Parts: sequence; C-alpha cells; structure tokens
Amino acid sequence: MTVVRRAPGKLFVAGEYAVVDPGNPAILVAVDRHVTVTVTDPTEPGVQITSDLGPTAQRHHWKDGRLGAEPYARSGFAPVLSAIDTVARLLSEHGAPAPEFSLSIESGLHDHGTKYGLGSSGAVTVATVDAVAAYRGLALSDEERFRLALIASAELDPKGSGGDLAASTWGGWIAYRAPDRIAVRDLARTRGVEAALRAPWPGFGIRRLPGPEGLSLEVGWTGHPASTTALVSGLHRRTWRGTPAHRRFVRATTDCVRAAISALERGDDQELMDRIRQARRELTRLDDEMALGIHTARLAALCEIAEAAGGAAKPSGAGGGDCGIALLAATATRDIARLRERWAAAGVVPLPIRPAAEGNPQ
Repeated sequence: MTVVRRAPGKLFVAGEYAVVDPGNPAILVAVDRHVTVTVTDPTEPGVQITSDLGPTAQRHHWKDGRLGAEPYARSGFAPVLSAIDTVARLLSEHGAPAPEFSLSIESGLHDHGTKYGLGSSGAVTVATVDAVAAYRGLALSDEERFRLALIASAELDPKGSGGDLAASTWGGWIAYRAPDRIAVRDLARTRGVEAALRAPWPGFGIRRLPGPEGLSLEVGWTGHPASTTALVSGLHRRTWRGTPAHRRFVRATTDCVRAAISALERGDDQELMDRIRQARRELTRLDDEMALGIHTARLAALCEIAEAAGGAAKPSGAGGGDCGIALLAATATRDIARLRERWAAAGVVPLPIRPAAEGNPQ
C-alpha cells in the first residue's frame, strides 16, 4: 500500500510575534510550493525515513511508545518523528499497534538543502500526520489534521504559534488565532490525544479570507536562512512580556491585522497596502526596542525598492533573513518587472511563488 500526501508552505502577511500570544490574530497565505510525504509498506521492521534533504536513510524502532531512545533533535527529523509519534499515540488509544512503514520526504521549500523560510517544518509535520493517518485508515478533517500537527509541534517547542501548520492545512489566505500551546500539549499528555482533539481550545480561531484580486504578491528571498525558533526564543528570554512596550506592540499589531482582514474581505487594496506598511513599522519599532535582528540589510533593501515602485512591503515571518513580501498593483507589469530587476541587483532573489489554492492538496 502506498499513500502520498503533500502540504504547502506559507508566508506570514501580518501579525508576526504578536500571534505567539494565544488569541491574537495573524494573516497568512499558503504558497504553491509543497512538501510531499510518501508512506509505503515496510521492507524491514521499524520505521525507515528518507528525504531529499538528507544524504542517508534512518531506521527507527518503537520503544516505550516512541521512535528510538535518543532525543528527536539528534536524528535530524524531529518534526517527522514527533508527527509519527502523535498519530501512534492516537492509534494506541484506539487499541491499535504502533505502525511500521517506510516514509520518504520530498521538499519544494528548499534550494539544494537551504531553506527559503516558507514553513518547511510546518508543512512536513502536516503532510506526515496526514500520510501516516491515511496509511492506518484514519480519515481526518482539516481541523483534526491541524490539531494533531499542533500537538506534535508543541511537544518539540510550544513557543511556535502554529500559524505555519494552519496555512499548510487549509491553504489559501487565512486569518489565524493561536491556542495556548502549552495547555494543548499538557492536555494531550494528561488526558490523551483523542481528548485533546475533541476539547475546546481557548484562543484558537481560523477563517478563510479572499485574496486581493487587484494586487500581485511578490516574494523575495534574502539568500540567508533565519531561525524563527531562535528569534522568538530570544524575545521570550527577555523581560519584555507584560511591559508597556509589549502591550503597545500587541495592541497596535492586533488593530493592524484586524484592519487588514477587513480590507481583504471588502476588497480594499489600498487599505490593505497601508496596513502592510503599518505592520512593517511595528516590526521596526519592536526591532529597535529589543535588538532582535528582524531587519537585515537585504530585507531593508527589499522593502525600500518595493516602496519606490509604488508597492507595500515587509519582512515575512520572524525576519533575520529568509523572505520578504511586497504587494503591487497587478496591472503595473512594468513596475513589477523593474522591482524584480532591482531586487536581484541588491542580492534579493525574486521567487516565482504564488498563493496556493484553498484546501490541502492530496
């Protein structure tokens, strides 16, 4: 038996950093590059994992309900192992044995092993949950797939918002609010995965949004990978949370995101561009206050070039490298062409990326 599932990558449009607090909104868009996970019958006992990102295959064996005795991080496949373990926990609660299979990963979210910052960890988590569940005969709804993926992600690091998982699950443009990931993790540990799938998750919210029909989404890659985990962890380690500056940032960002959601729903392209500019200003102020390194020289150049072309731009995600986004009038083809030329001259790689369709493609 062979099961193939894939999940798209993502870009943050607005709401970075504030979204890590439960209930605060963000806007994300899924992109038309994917991670594909294939599960087939095993050739030997255990679970074999191969990937186009790694030179060698790994075989793991079940021990005390987990794949292998070593910490996940040492394997190089932490999100995959946590996703498999989470599905196995659900199967165990239904009286089913731990699954054994061969699993292979193909990623379109990297360039010769270098990540673009398009949410590859989130996409591989969602695709793995979906593929392993389907292999064992579990049909998951979108929300069940997301919840399993979030439980798996929270086991590794509950500081992540889960926005990447939501975009990889639902596709298209979405408004997302995060639940309390520590509470979700603890719920799954104490009451079981099935109970965590059915229980209310305070703060969590997801809703589809229409894309901006009159605007072109342009994506530029700085050529420098960034660690979202390190940047968000750096903010958590500082005495910023609960301060007046923290409250001001969250309030201003939340108001900005809500206005951007309203603009998307009304089809008001100019208002949306204004809110993108505001979101960039809020990230700049946060960076100035906390010295996180959100704005690099190339991200600054990306934004300035887009503004000069009549667009609106900002870093996408935690910053520090990876990608930035720009919105320009879709009819301004000369401005878009010039933007790409100037990005390339400034060391920013224009990526031929477009929003992915709604839904999780199989």
